Amino acid sequence: MGFKEALANGEFVVTAEVGPPKGTDISEMVHHVKMLKDKVHALNVTDNQSAVMRVSTIAVTKVLLDLGVEPIFQMTCRDRNRLGLQSDLLGAAIFGVKNVLALTGDHTLLGDHKDAKPVFDLESVQLLQVINRLNEGFDMAGNELKGKTDFFAGAIVTPEANPLEPQFAKFEKKVEAGAKFFQTQAVYDLKKFHTFIERAGKYNVPILAGILLLKSAGMAKYLNKFVAGISVPDELIQELADAEKPLEKGIEIAGRQIRELRQVCAGVHVMAIGTEDKVPDILAAAGL
Repeated sequence: MGFKEALANGEFVVTAEVGPPKGTDISEMVHHVKMLKDKVHALNVTDNQSAVMRVSTIAVTKVLLDLGVEPIFQMTCRDRNRLGLQSDLLGAAIFGVKNVLALTGDHTLLGDHKDAKPVFDLESVQLLQVINRLNEGFDMAGNELKGKTDFFAGAIVTPEANPLEPQFAKFEKKVEAGAKFFQTQAVYDLKKFHTFIERAGKYNVPILAGILLLKSAGMAKYLNKFVAGISVPDELIQELADAEKPLEKGIEIAGRQIRELRQVCAGVHVMAIGTEDKVPDILAAAGL
């Protein structure tokens, strides 16, 4: 069953990520994809994640399709203007890509090409509107297409943002612009997440909670200090600090979080950045 169909049928959906490599050797990435193939409903393909130059997302989505894995094509507005964005969307549609995650994207100052000129011709809400128009058979300028797209468009939300109001307003705009599903930033404060889910419930849009694998207490402290919208509770940091094997403890924590979220939201999006081979262990710890 496909990603869209699983959400529609009320299955507890699991997605994960695959990061395109920095270079043409895709052997390790392919190994991770094959490992996850039968364990997730779909795999996000990140788009120059953290503004670090990597293999193009559209090429990697084709690799996933050839391997029999359903991709979620992440698309950021950072690197392309409206011509490039629409062109790549049409190209992805020709390859058979069905799912798109619309993102504004991290600024180039955060990446490995700090002198690169950021584009940001559009932002995520506008990109969702463009995707909706392509599905209707028209480009952004109103020109009719010779063959329209059929994308299942999604977006991101940060349910632990402080304050929440600006983030929730953006969430509502994304729903209005055509977002059919959401993946969230990493969730650690389940009480805050419950509050967000209750408030977002009236929109009847499936939300997948972000599960970010904590590899050490140091990583957790770094997230708290430098990553907006993430707040790792002190008790989790202490658990990691006390553990003889912090990575194994992080897997245990992630599995526990998933079990706690099964009755709360539509699914989870598991992020194990750099340790994708641990995703099956996380799912096993969650009883999935």
